[in-house]
Amino acid sequence: MDNTKTKITDPKVALAKAEHYCAYQERSQQEVRDKLYEMGLWPEAVENIISELVTAGFVNEERFAKAYAQGKFRQKAWGKIKIKQGLKLKKVPDVLIKKALLLIDSDAYINSLTHILTKKAALVKEKNDFKRRYKLQQYAMSRGFEPDLILDVLKNSDL
Repeated sequence: MDNTKTKITDPKVALAKAEHYCAYQERSQQEVRDKLYEMGLWPEAVENIISELVTAGFVNEERFAKAYAQGKFRQKAWGKIKIKQGLKLKKVPDVLIKKALLLIDSDAYINSLTHILTKKAALVKEKNDFKRRYKLQQYAMSRGFEPDLILDVLKNSDL
């Protein structure tokens, strides 16, 4: 059985598929671009389709950045550093990344960090306080939280 996908050469068919792809969930221009290249379209056709999608409102980088930031924070409890890296990988402009990160409520952000540290603290078996705090700090940093914020939360709690 052949696993190669059938290539689409008709830009109208590709546009319809791309519209469906974008209507399903928010997409960055880069995700759509990658998908169109995957379909086998030429660069000129890809850029024309992206342009049409932007004009029609199917693709909006700012809307995507905001949805991505909110979603990763709420659903996965990611910190701002990890969200920023994710958006950079999707080639979202820095100005839109900053706007999206400003939408994250600071109280909810600290509550989220406190919550993941509390959950992790219950699982850490380390008896040495210094090593225990280090493990908690490393865990929170791996989730994308800022080191100074992590230290503040650890200092102001009895974890």
